[in-house]
Amino acid sequence: MTVQAAARSGRAPCPGCGTSSTRVHSRYVRRLDDTAAGRRRVIIELQVRRFRCHQQACSKATFVEQVPGLTFRYGRRSQGLHTALRHVALMLAGRAGSRLADVFAVPVSRSTLLRLIQGLPETASPTPRVLGVDEFALRKGHVYATILVDIETRRPVDLLPDRRVETVARWLADHPGVEVICRDRSGTYAEAGRLGAPDAIHVADRWHLWKNLAEAVEKTVVHHRALLPEPPTSTPAPSPALVLPPDTAGPRRSGRLSDRVREQHAAVHGLLAGGIALRVIARQLGLARNTVRRLAHAKDPDELLVGRWNGRASILDSYKPYIDRRYAEGHTVARRLFEEICDHGYGGQEQIVRKYVHRLREAFPNHAPPRRKTSVRDVTSWITRHPDNLDEDQAQRLKDLLARCPDLDPTAEHTRAFAELMNNRHGHRLKDWIAQVQADSIPALRTFATGLEQDLDAVVAGLSLSYSSGAVEGHNNKIKMLKRQMFGRANFDLLRKRVLHAA
Repeated sequence: MTVQAAARSGRAPCPGCGTSSTRVHSRYVRRLDDTAAGRRRVIIELQVRRFRCHQQACSKATFVEQVPGLTFRYGRRSQGLHTALRHVALMLAGRAGSRLADVFAVPVSRSTLLRLIQGLPETASPTPRVLGVDEFALRKGHVYATILVDIETRRPVDLLPDRRVETVARWLADHPGVEVICRDRSGTYAEAGRLGAPDAIHVADRWHLWKNLAEAVEKTVVHHRALLPEPPTSTPAPSPALVLPPDTAGPRRSGRLSDRVREQHAAVHGLLAGGIALRVIARQLGLARNTVRRLAHAKDPDELLVGRWNGRASILDSYKPYIDRRYAEGHTVARRLFEEICDHGYGGQEQIVRKYVHRLREAFPNHAPPRRKTSVRDVTSWITRHPDNLDEDQAQRLKDLLARCPDLDPTAEHTRAFAELMNNRHGHRLKDWIAQVQADSIPALRTFATGLEQDLDAVVAGLSLSYSSGAVEGHNNKIKMLKRQMFGRANFDLLRKRVLHAA
């Protein structure tokens, strides 16, 4: 659809000096794309005039008139279509935006849409009173940048090209007025805040604090993983359930892995007895420092050879109750059972079913199906979850485990105490909690408490104030989505424009 039009005004202002002119130099026709009508492409053939400028000192000898609301300088689209395509580019980026524009009969290339984003003007956001700062990956593991978010309005303020102390401190110094800085426990942003905004209050994010505590609890549970399996019971379960014998029991006594671990354990402890540091031992034996540390902390090599291959999840786990019931009813052919569970959505191999049925044949009949062994992740989850969120079975298994392993009981108590501090905003009690942890011999928790002391003021503020870095983490997830949309073309400048303007 073609629309022919002409400008009717008798004068036009000069874009150079602003002087209005009536002297027409020449005329020509501009072809403008406009928004589609009835899914048909619309082209406006607009006759415009070129005027002469009266001012001799003006750099513009001649200029072209513009129609307000319709044209702009060097534009080949109407202002309405230009604004609409810019919104499409911000939401969908290049390739997806180009496909959507084709649906609405507005053909445009992906590169054009990206240029529309890059042509957006810089926006000067007001300096936030409460600032959230965090890093995000431009190239994970190699290149990182920094995002700054206004915590009160939950809008991004700026993106910085790196995460260096100098860059963040310079931005804070150029934008005075930040009173509160919400961050993780990174030393980089802590130092940048002290240099760029020395009067600001630092608030450590509670989610990161709880995550670090959960990691310390998991390390403690791993140290006692040999006591996680439940002791065998002599009381059989009622029919028609089945119970299978365990796959293995006790530490490995033979094999290449067992021999290697025992030799390494003896070598490490022999060098430790001579007063040699772990770093030197790792260099002499050609082992990783984490491996040497694990060998040094184990009093006996059997601690490293128990439970590491047991209790893993299987693709057959969700179908075992059905197989147990059918087997108890007398259907003992593995091929038939495999075909039945395939009809219920099983996608594994028949050999897995055959092995399980073979174990059923060797086990005593009319017993309960085997319960999945307690894993390190299970115990960590039970300790770090609210007691009201545990079902009766989980609560009982945790209670039995704490009775079997008294060393885990203080870990659970310290975890619950820290959760009360965090949920009730009792940050003033943190020093007492740290002192209680330091008094116990739980290495992982003591390391966690020592880390809290190094950033004590920020942690106390995080456990006392209502501010958090949740909005920053949300924008980090959004940045990941934007990077996937612009795969291969998501440079920092383009990504920054999308983040700041799309918000």
